[in-house]
Amino acid sequence: MSLSLPLTDISPLQFAVTQNPSPRSDAERAEILANPGFGQFFTDHMVQIHWSERGGWHRAAVEPYAKISLDPAAAVLHYAQEIFEGLKAYRHADGSIWSFRPDQNGLRLQRSARRLALPELPLDTFLASLRSIVQADAAWVPEGGETSLYLRPFMFASEAFLGVRAARKVYYFVIASPAGAYFKGGVLPVSIWLSTDYARAAHGGTGAAKTGGNYAASLLPQQEAYAQGCDQVLFLQDGYLEELGGMNLVLVKKDGTLVTPASDSILEGITRDSLLQLAEERGHTIERRPVSVDEWREGVASGDIVEAFACGTAAVVNPIAQLKSTDFTIELPVLGEGESLAMSLRKELTDIQYGRIEDTHGWLYRLDGQNR
Repeated sequence: MSLSLPLTDISPLQFAVTQNPSPRSDAERAEILANPGFGQFFTDHMVQIHWSERGGWHRAAVEPYAKISLDPAAAVLHYAQEIFEGLKAYRHADGSIWSFRPDQNGLRLQRSARRLALPELPLDTFLASLRSIVQADAAWVPEGGETSLYLRPFMFASEAFLGVRAARKVYYFVIASPAGAYFKGGVLPVSIWLSTDYARAAHGGTGAAKTGGNYAASLLPQQEAYAQGCDQVLFLQDGYLEELGGMNLVLVKKDGTLVTPASDSILEGITRDSLLQLAEERGHTIERRPVSVDEWREGVASGDIVEAFACGTAAVVNPIAQLKSTDFTIELPVLGEGESLAMSLRKELTDIQYGRIEDTHGWLYRLDGQNR
C-alpha cells in the first residue's frame, strides 16, 4: 500500500541528471555492501538544489558524488545555520525499494528550517529528491537481513558574508550511504549515563529542530558516558527527562502503559511515534508528558516500571538495562524475546518496513517506481 500524501509526489522542479563518469565497479560495490558498517561509504551520486532569496528553489540536479566548494565566509561556517534529516531505503523481497513515512521527515525538515530561519523545502520536492538519488544509485541498496540505504538530506546557509542575519543563499543536498544491520549479534541492551552537568537544549531553543548544534552539544557528555562505561547519554531539563544523544526514550509500566517524555526541546521522533501508534492499536495506553528522573527511579524500585527503551532511525529499538548517575544506579530486568514489549514492537515495525507484513497504515512510499 503506497503512502497517501496531501501533496503530489511530482516536484515542479525538474532534476537534471549527470551520470558519474567513474562509478565504483560492480566488484568494488559488492565488497562494500558485504560489510558496509554505518556511514562509512557513500554512493556514486548526490542531489543538489540551490535556493536564493530572489530566485527561490532552482537548479535541481543529480550529480556525481563530490566535495562541496565553499567560500571561507559561508554563513554556515560562522553561524551554524544548518539542518538535516535521516531516513532509510529498504529493499523488499521482490527487489522493489521503499522508504518509511518520508512525508514526516519532509515535514520535520520544514519545521527545522522554520526554527533556523532557512527556506522551507516543499514536500513534493523533498520526496522527488529522495526518489532521484535512489533511482540513480538503486544498485547500492543492499538486500537481506536488516540492511538498508541510509539517506541524509541536509540544508545549510551558503551565502558568503559576516553578519548575524538569515542567509539569502542556501544549498540543499541528499547523500546516501549503505548501512549494515545495526546489531550484528542481535539487539543488545544498553547502559545509559545520566548527564547532570550538561544540557542538550533549552526551553525555547533549538531542541525540537534537527540541527547539528544539538548533536555537537551532546558530544562531550557522550564522552563522559563512555568514561563511565555507558553506551549512551541521557539529558535532563529542570529535573525532567528529555532524550538521549540521538534517540528518544520510552518507559513501560506494569499495567502496559507507555510513557514518553514531552517538552518543547525534544526532537519529535518518527520511529518513536510509529512504535507508540502500533502499541496504542494493541490497546496500550500512551502518555506523552513530563517525566521526572525520580518517577523513573521510584517506579523501578516499586515494580511499577518494568521496561525502558531508546528508539531512533538507526537502531530502531534499544532496550535499556541500566541508568547510571553520580548519585544512583537503576537496574532494569533484561526481558526475553517473548516478554519484552519493546522487542515485540520492534519486530512489527521492521516487518512493515521490509515488507514482510502488510502495511495497513499507508506508511510505505516507493522510491524506485511510480506512486499513485
